[in-house]
Amino acid sequence: MRLDRYFAKTRIIDLKSGDFADALVEMLATLPPAALAKRTQERLQTELLTRERTMTSQLGNGVALPHVRVPMKAPYVFVVGRCPQGLSFEGDESYRGVRLVFLMLAGEKEKSYLTVLASLARIFQEQALLDRLVEAPDEEAFREEVLQVFGGGTDRPGSKDTKFNRLILTSAVKVAKGAGCSWVLVFGDTFAGGVDLSDTFKNMKTALVTQTAADMASLPESVDAVIPVRSFTNNRLGQLRSAVLIGLTRGIFKQNDWLCCVGGIPASNQFDTLVVVDVEREFSSVFTRQADMLPAMVKPEVLERVLGIATELAVEGREGRSVGCLFVLGEAARIKPFIKPLVLNPFFGYKDEERNILNPFMDETVKEFSSLDGAFVIRGDGALESAGSLIHAPDYAHQLPSGLGSRHAAACAISLAAECLAIVVSASTGQVTLFRRGQWLPLIEKGIHRNL
Repeated sequence: MRLDRYFAKTRIIDLKSGDFADALVEMLATLPPAALAKRTQERLQTELLTRERTMTSQLGNGVALPHVRVPMKAPYVFVVGRCPQGLSFEGDESYRGVRLVFLMLAGEKEKSYLTVLASLARIFQEQALLDRLVEAPDEEAFREEVLQVFGGGTDRPGSKDTKFNRLILTSAVKVAKGAGCSWVLVFGDTFAGGVDLSDTFKNMKTALVTQTAADMASLPESVDAVIPVRSFTNNRLGQLRSAVLIGLTRGIFKQNDWLCCVGGIPASNQFDTLVVVDVEREFSSVFTRQADMLPAMVKPEVLERVLGIATELAVEGREGRSVGCLFVLGEAARIKPFIKPLVLNPFFGYKDEERNILNPFMDETVKEFSSLDGAFVIRGDGALESAGSLIHAPDYAHQLPSGLGSRHAAACAISLAAECLAIVVSASTGQVTLFRRGQWLPLIEKGIHRNL
């Protein structure tokens, strides 16, 4: 989703106040009367501060993201404030580390609200981009940097135009045409500064697979789709299987597509691998029909978010220790007969929006509860129904490879008993495995390189 259309230079400012509450007043003062609609500045400030006291808007990396829904015509309005010296807020010292405040107003009926929050959170994980904003020499430069980051014009260096890279790209065009490939997938993280494809794959559908935030914020002109995939491995095309899975669930690819994939070791600045993937054969063990890939009511972005959290847990663990956990995604009413609580449900009583997996402020909560025995149960719209749930699905006759334990057996059983997906993080191997109708698909292989 293009976010740059909701930014304006007049709403990108250097904050004069060192107090969070007063900073909100400065930021709200930049809004046109039409954006405020039926709310006054004072009422909006009160709503934002009340929410701040309930749950901090800090995302880490020196960023705060206060947000609120208001009745207005525009889907979104953003105000950006910079505070190099940090802020104070009711004695909470953690606000001293805040350097950027992104205020987001969303229309009351805007359905993509949580998705946009999640997209912003991904961008704010990229420290290099945040440093550019904080270190801009003056307010005008700060404004230009913000617009470049969210408009995709980040002036990042493109791929190195070496003889070998040109050879790989030229060969990829010939292979893609010769094999009848529907898409070309380029793994952009091969290049530390991002990849510039220009007209390399002219008249061919091209998808950029990346974990770079600037690429996610806007669609580069040279590609038809951007697929965001986290990667923690230096294996060539380590993101491939997850990228194709996300492309399928989003409807970018079709089950009978052939894909030509070009990549290399991340940050090596050199393409060195060319792979052709027959999607139907690659995923035939799990998905018999594309229409059945996702259970009814499960949104693709929910699956993507769960995969992202599962990957982070697999690699980073929790407090220096490896963790294993299980996520079950589907219609809660169909899953409920096969689960029972092991602990009091920590999500009971909260509004759907507050306990939604797409809400970036839920990341740490989910990771903290990952140490509980039992499974997370997640509705198709992303709302967390429970944690610490015991799965007692019928013991269907199924065979799993040696080395897969009780979590994998439970995931396999629930995926057969109910219309759902199950995702397992293995504490012993760091492997992330997806289960659908009793079939399993490893997304992060054993032996992954860990950066702990």
